[in-house]
Amino acid sequence: MTARVKPVSTPLTFDLPISLFSKIESLRVRHGLGTISDTVRLAVESFGLGQYRDVSDPTRQISVRLTVQQRTTLKRIARKHRASVGEVLRQAIHALETKNAGDKRRRIDG
Repeated sequence: MTARVKPVSTPLTFDLPISLFSKIESLRVRHGLGTISDTVRLAVESFGLGQYRDVSDPTRQISVRLTVQQRTTLKRIARKHRASVGEVLRQAIHALETKNAGDKRRRIDG
């Protein structure tokens, strides 16, 4: 029988905001590391369990009525940008908040 050898490393795939890549690169150079993996391994080794804080906003699910055209448009935008419909809706709501802040509320028929 051959003895099993434990792997030295194992692959892990996850999403990161693009803005974090420049930080990873500067940390890699600052610490004299060779790869992004080396940098992430250092971050994991240095990070204590007590340091983790959930910074995500609590969520609440709602249902809304949209016109067929609005729903189609949202789905098309989400598909084009590889995003969820929810993410597109959140951005639309945030944009409305800053757009026409002084305008009176207008009625949207639908």
